[in-house]
Amino acid sequence: MKVAAIQMVSTGVLSDNLLQARTLLEQAAQEGAEVAVLPEYFCLIGQHDADKLAIQESFGSGPVQQFLSGAARALGLWLVGGTLPLSGTSPDRVYNSSLVFNPLGDCVARYDKIHLFRFDNGTEAYDESRVLDRGGHPQRFALPSKDGHVWQIGLSVCYDLRFPELYRAYAQEGVDLILVPSAFTHTTGQAHWEVLLRARAIENLSFVVAAAQGGVHPNGRRTWGQSLLIDPWGEVMAQRAQEPGVVCAELHAASLNQRRSQLPALLHRVL
Repeated sequence: MKVAAIQMVSTGVLSDNLLQARTLLEQAAQEGAEVAVLPEYFCLIGQHDADKLAIQESFGSGPVQQFLSGAARALGLWLVGGTLPLSGTSPDRVYNSSLVFNPLGDCVARYDKIHLFRFDNGTEAYDESRVLDRGGHPQRFALPSKDGHVWQIGLSVCYDLRFPELYRAYAQEGVDLILVPSAFTHTTGQAHWEVLLRARAIENLSFVVAAAQGGVHPNGRRTWGQSLLIDPWGEVMAQRAQEPGVVCAELHAASLNQRRSQLPALLHRVL
């Protein structure tokens, strides 16, 4: 199964971001991808946290969801829509939600980001809980690929990466591909991004695909980038350092099964 991680440098203008995403998705389809993963906040990185509220949508309707559904259908892709703001528990709160669309344009899965990022080093400060509601449930979906294998795919977003219990729960459910659309800051990404992603792949003997924001945004924020595709042995299969682009790799179920047979660590768990 060929998978594409889409790297973007999103702005505060929704229409510009959708145009950038569509161009990159078309490139992924031309390269033969069956699955394309957009980054976190692909549709908007604004000047303020509250900018998300202005473009929030009710689940099941809205221009961003229409865009994702239409792109999946037109390009024949399984499309993971990074994240977009879906209406939360009150008008001033939203969920940071990852939606999955099949090639017919149907939404087949929704995951609301569980762990909300907070960071303050005296120079940079972030607190997603100011406007985000926390999700409460892991979410996975089944994807039958062209080679006949049914992939079990677990959803996560960015800061979730620091909480291995989420991914262990997915491994217990038989997940063999983990998706991590993200917008890691440059500071935290430089320190921890690759090592955390490779650790999640190694400890769960799973493929990992991480689509990232990567560059300097109009609001001055700098994201780390380095979109990655990683195999179950922790080897980096493909990556892109910075700036918008498409990163593709072929994922083989036989390779997954071989690694799990050689080192059946998931069967050796005690706790």
